Amino acid sequence: MKKILLAEDDTDFANVLKQYLELYQYEVTWAENGEIALQLFQNQSFDICVFDVMMPKLDGFSLAEKIIKINPEVPFIFLTAKKLKEDKIIGLKLGADDYIVKPFEAEELILRLQNILKRSQQTKLTTTAETIAIGLYTFDMQRLTLQLNNDIQQLTEKEAALLHYFFDHQNQLLKREQILKAIWGNDDFFSGRSMDVYISKIRKYFKHDASISIESTRNIGLEFKISKKS
Repeated sequence: MKKILLAEDDTDFANVLKQYLELYQYEVTWAENGEIALQLFQNQSFDICVFDVMMPKLDGFSLAEKIIKINPEVPFIFLTAKKLKEDKIIGLKLGADDYIVKPFEAEELILRLQNILKRSQQTKLTTTAETIAIGLYTFDMQRLTLQLNNDIQQLTEKEAALLHYFFDHQNQLLKREQILKAIWGNDDFFSGRSMDVYISKIRKYFKHDASISIESTRNIGLEFKISKKS
């Protein structure tokens, strides 16, 4: 039974949502505000989090930032009554796995939860090799770290999965749809914007090695290039 942390300040809506999720065999822990949700997360383990954006004491975005610092591997979805582009951008930059605008059908949330949990399971790295060299960097696929000398960058599971996929297909022009379906499980608009955020992060991680680049070809795709040193 998958465990969900639901943070929602609307009591009636939260109760309905909790009961519906439990019908689908999810174990739901409800928090009426962000501060309570953070305390629960610090003391329990969860498979996925569902956060309302507008909450008293600690809003959904601030809550997500704190939770990422505790455990960056747990996927999360934002619920919001807003349709503001700025909110979606904030969510994407935080690494949200999905973003649902209220009102929505409970079945839609169920499907999104199922897809995210399925992708999360599929993208877990299963390899016998623990580390690989990428240019000047060492990529530890078990600890999810990228190291250059004494500088260690902790990766999220999705960052590591994307980097591993790029490395396996290095110096190949890949269609965006191909990457999205392999790592995100679909090629919808939200996933595409999410991928762009992750690619921007990975580019920054490799900024100290000029032989490594991620090049975009308009309307076609991306290529993870590793140039041979002469």
